[in-house]
Amino acid sequence: MRFAHDTECGLVAAAGLVNTAGPDREGLPDVASLDGFVAAHGWTGRHEHTDTELRQVHSLRPRLRRIWYADTDEVVTIVNELLRESRALPQLIRHDDEPYHVHAVPRDAPLATRMAVEAAMALADLVRMGELGRLRICDHPDCDNVLVDLSRNRSRRFCDAGCGNRAAVSAYRARRAASHS
Repeated sequence: MRFAHDTECGLVAAAGLVNTAGPDREGLPDVASLDGFVAAHGWTGRHEHTDTELRQVHSLRPRLRRIWYADTDEVVTIVNELLRESRALPQLIRHDDEPYHVHAVPRDAPLATRMAVEAAMALADLVRMGELGRLRICDHPDCDNVLVDLSRNRSRRFCDAGCGNRAAVSAYRARRAASHS
């Protein structure tokens, strides 16, 4: 493993959250969809299942999306703002049969606050390790999803929305058409 487990989880959850919003999509349209997102990413602790909580999570997404387009100094500014606003105080804890890991806000903090801080802590690790290049935008021309390249050889180019398959099919069809011309 290149990064700590909680760092990888925080990065993947942040990218997943960013990808729930786009010009033509709303991946978290209601509380039930937020419940599914929380379960899929293994979030524990306070979860109110309310429209207010959903709006708070929605408001976090554009701030996190900026990170994928920012230079190092801007990433640091965003990370520091998120940590400062949340009054983060990193501590080692153990829960739910997980080994010790870092939490920087209490488990009863609002969900959007915990999401912001987990993302900020994971991003702080990337900054410290000089690995911000692992934050990428999907290479498919019709996609604006973000991704975190956790591959050993830093070769991931496409998001999890099937863009890699679409690109492969397009390339195959183009090769086939060229050979039949």
